[in-house]
Amino acid sequence: MGIVNVTPDSFSDGGTLQTTDQAVAHGLRLVGDGADFIDVGGESTRPGAQPLPVEEELPRVIPVIERLVAEGVTTSVDTYKPEVAEAALNAGAVVVNDVTGLTDPDMQRVVAAADAGVVIMHMRGKPATMQDDPQYDDVVGEVTGFLVDRAAEAERAGIARQAIAIDPGIGFGKTIDHNLTLLGNLRVLVETGYPVVLGTSRKGFLGRILGHGGPAAERDPATGATVALAIEQGVATVRVHNVGFTTQIARTVEAIMRGTV
Repeated sequence: MGIVNVTPDSFSDGGTLQTTDQAVAHGLRLVGDGADFIDVGGESTRPGAQPLPVEEELPRVIPVIERLVAEGVTTSVDTYKPEVAEAALNAGAVVVNDVTGLTDPDMQRVVAAADAGVVIMHMRGKPATMQDDPQYDDVVGEVTGFLVDRAAEAERAGIARQAIAIDPGIGFGKTIDHNLTLLGNLRVLVETGYPVVLGTSRKGFLGRILGHGGPAAERDPATGATVALAIEQGVATVRVHNVGFTTQIARTVEAIMRGTV
């Protein structure tokens, strides 16, 4: 899953894609580099980020989705707002990537009515406050339990089981130790039977591991380590900024696991 952030303030690439033309061109480059689909987002959900009004988010993402779809690109929308999701699905997106875990009944209805796919992510709190001392007794059990419960609720709302994927929400209301524990236990999520999506790309906890606060793009090799670990544990999809780099890692790990090219 290639990331296209049409935002001025995302932690890694905020402000780099300031026009629809730039965003579409970037999405097409990611497809050329090996992305299976493109995730378009108009609101930053980095720690401390403030909510964006619907009327500002819509003109950021819908023209980009429309043009990518016209180019034959499979597209998802990164939003937790039902109004934005509905407009994106009407524009041709086929998946909603919801960082709030599909907790809004209106979002459930939108996804079900469109017969769309959904990524249900775990987040403790909201982006503005999620890193204010997050605590868990059993982070793997609590995150897995939340995601399984939300997935079951999605099915009851009319969303097909095969259309549901789950995401542990690395960096969303979790300390570095929580993130590392989840990454070491991704098999627990895989064993739920739902496809697992993982988003670790360039995140701040990788900078902590590396011991420096340099540009986010310098964390691509560290991202690659998490991708290799994730694939080995059975994760279905990785959401990344540097698709070409990650594709090499994915193909190599899969060849080793198969024992053949």
